[in-house]
Amino acid sequence: MQRTDRRAPAGDRHWRGSARLATSCALLFCALSLLVDWDAGSLTPTRALLWSTLSAAVFTVLLPPRVTAGPGWLAVRSPWCRRMVRTDALVTVRQYGGVSSHLVLRDVHSRRLELDPRVLAANPLIWHEFETGVRRSLERGTLLQGADVLEQLGHRIDDETTRAVLRASGLS
Repeated sequence: MQRTDRRAPAGDRHWRGSARLATSCALLFCALSLLVDWDAGSLTPTRALLWSTLSAAVFTVLLPPRVTAGPGWLAVRSPWCRRMVRTDALVTVRQYGGVSSHLVLRDVHSRRLELDPRVLAANPLIWHEFETGVRRSLERGTLLQGADVLEQLGHRIDDETTRAVLRASGLS
């Protein structure tokens, strides 16, 4: 008999829209560059291949990484690689600021993952899986650095969620 209580992994609910936007931008770039080149009378098969290749590069750059989480794990898949860490066996969590803030997670198996914290804030299911795994890391004593970073992130996400609920209910 198969187990039927397995949960599907939680995924980024905004990823499809971002992927559609990346596709639209790449196709628009390709169409406009081919049109301008054709109008100038300089479109050749080689140039068409060049514009198509550049459009594929635009798509690859604009496509956001796909974030999924399940019981005890978090994965980030980009067009060229997939990284996964065990959230129930984290060793360090670091947050780097600047123009683009990101978290760097490392587990006991020396796997490393970089993640935009806005993905966690925008996806409650991913945040729940992540937070549950972090609590297990703390209980087991594997999380040596970064508990304060995660606590601050949790407070910020809770504050944003509270503000969104108040705005939606008209109390704000």
